[in-house]
Amino acid sequence: MIRLKTEEEIEILRENALLVSKTLAEVGRHIAPGVTTLELNKIAETFIRDNGAVPAFLGYGGFPYTLCISVNDVVVHGFASDYRLTEGDIVSLDCGTYMKGFYGDSAYTFPVGEISPETENLLRVTKESLYKGIEKAVHGNRMGDISFAVQEHVEKAGFSVVREMVGHGIGTKLHESPEVPNYGRRGDGKKLTEGLVICIEPMVNAGARNVYLHDDGWTLSTTDKKKSAHYELMVVVKKGKPDVLSTFDFIENNNS
Repeated sequence: MIRLKTEEEIEILRENALLVSKTLAEVGRHIAPGVTTLELNKIAETFIRDNGAVPAFLGYGGFPYTLCISVNDVVVHGFASDYRLTEGDIVSLDCGTYMKGFYGDSAYTFPVGEISPETENLLRVTKESLYKGIEKAVHGNRMGDISFAVQEHVEKAGFSVVREMVGHGIGTKLHESPEVPNYGRRGDGKKLTEGLVICIEPMVNAGARNVYLHDDGWTLSTTDKKKSAHYELMVVVKKGKPDVLSTFDFIENNNS
């Protein structure tokens, strides 16, 4: 069932969204060659708890870490480990919080040192596709308008959209209805209504869209071993223009 949010609920969701945004920025400041992904996970957990929230992913469905940390060909849901980041890697961080009865959830793909022009392009196009999708998150549109906007931008650039994983509603649960696919047709799907809060999150592969699940039951990687990028923001459907609850400004302006 889809549950629209009140203005009061949206403000609590915004608090969570901004804490997730600041957490990603805090962790991002420590991303460098030689740092382990376990270290990044610890930084995130400490920061979230110090700010009065609980890590949403830790224990969710049995997930064992605060962050989903997905390096290079890992698409989503990667585990923190002793792996040391290397110059030229990319690392996608997906982060969630739980505070005052509501959730926050956003993701960002960081370069590790200097990355190749091809990989820079992958990150740029993936983030652009997210913003293209957000533009369509207005009252009266349909879910397929968001999905098509993402897919069209990605495929025009020669990349591919992962279809096995989708965005989602968010509120008092981390994953609520409706699903938000990153592929689809204009005018298809559920009608978007003011007060709907969704996470739009393109997962984009440099190569083919095919993915496989690791034996841990969580980690999803590209079948062809090419890199994958992932960006996610929380958005309220509004009349005329969407209200974006989370932000990449803390990361990109290096200012929390």
